Amino acid sequence: MWKKRTAVFVSSQTVSLFGSALVQYALFWYVTLETKSGIAMTVFIVCGFLPTFFLSPFGGVWADRYNRKKLIMFADGFIAAVTLILAAAFISGGKGLVLVIIIAALRAVGTAIQGPAVGAILPQLVPVEQLTRVNGISQTIQAVITILAPVVSGALFSIYPLYVILFIDVITAAAAILILMFFLEFLPAKRESGKKKAGYFNDMKLGFIYIKEHPYLISFFTFFAVTLFLITPAAMLSPLQVARSFGSDVWRLTAIEIAFSGGMLLGGFLISLWGGFKNRMITIFVSTAFMAICSAGLGIATSFTLYIVIMTILGITAPFFHTPSAVMIQEHVEEKFLGRVFSVNTMLFTSVMPLGMLIYGPVAEKIRIETIMIITGIVMLVFVAIAFMQKQLIEAGRAVEC
Repeated sequence: MWKKRTAVFVSSQTVSLFGSALVQYALFWYVTLETKSGIAMTVFIVCGFLPTFFLSPFGGVWADRYNRKKLIMFADGFIAAVTLILAAAFISGGKGLVLVIIIAALRAVGTAIQGPAVGAILPQLVPVEQLTRVNGISQTIQAVITILAPVVSGALFSIYPLYVILFIDVITAAAAILILMFFLEFLPAKRESGKKKAGYFNDMKLGFIYIKEHPYLISFFTFFAVTLFLITPAAMLSPLQVARSFGSDVWRLTAIEIAFSGGMLLGGFLISLWGGFKNRMITIFVSTAFMAICSAGLGIATSFTLYIVIMTILGITAPFFHTPSAVMIQEHVEEKFLGRVFSVNTMLFTSVMPLGMLIYGPVAEKIRIETIMIITGIVMLVFVAIAFMQKQLIEAGRAVEC
């Protein structure tokens, strides 16, 4: 029974994610082609993550207070509604950068609601011993979407006006909502005992108190944030590095995206089969070490072929970092606090890299990107060696016995 319910849920999110990815790429390209301005792109990116960062704590409270399935449906519906407004504006001739940025920000609001609920709902559907496998499958599906979305979006964008792609997202969101509405039933999540109608800020405070009272969560989130910050150059400066060092041919930029996404696809498949080491943190530490080596390798690579190979390996390691991270939270955190804890995870994931670019971007104008990648790779390797000696993290990484 759990397999059927999980398949329904994952299917709905796959449909929704694919439509959202199509629109995200289309909006990104629209702003790029219409403005050809770095400032405009910066504003677009910032507006696309700030609402998620600031509202995720509220999304976490809602995920712990209310029916998570209905929250996900509401978030999908909200994103579809604002996307439909943008499509209608384009059809009527009301184009404009400001409108696109506003809609991007509103879509990020929906993500802030949806993210914690999606992360918290899986333990309600999946047995504890199967969480790694299911998260690995989810990572694989996301990798496939990462490969297909830019290709499909680019093809559509070159043939049809933007509003056609916007309508596709509306249709996929509607399909995802209908799948959840008619084909997924499960018991509501456990709620906290005591007053049900405590204020949102009080609930939020209780979530942060819960994290404070479980020091391993503080250590884990610190490790997560530092790792994301150090891998930012490899993740976000690689297109600029390739353009500067190997040539600005479009096929080269496409190749590195496909290499990384293809690696993620393989990595997601492998983690879903193997499950990683018994201790989740060992898997995370090893994958982080490989990411560090790959980061330095991208700075050392002198041929584009070698660069592609290293980028593929980097992609393979990503699911071995993200999957056990999600499983650790799902296994160890009490169900009634899952939404709020996942909201912190969402805040870190959506903010650390964009904020890191505010530092790495200007630095890349003064220092060679290769040098930045080598330095961050070495620092990351030292950092993971130090983290490996933290008994608190090692203890937290032990799988929950069923």
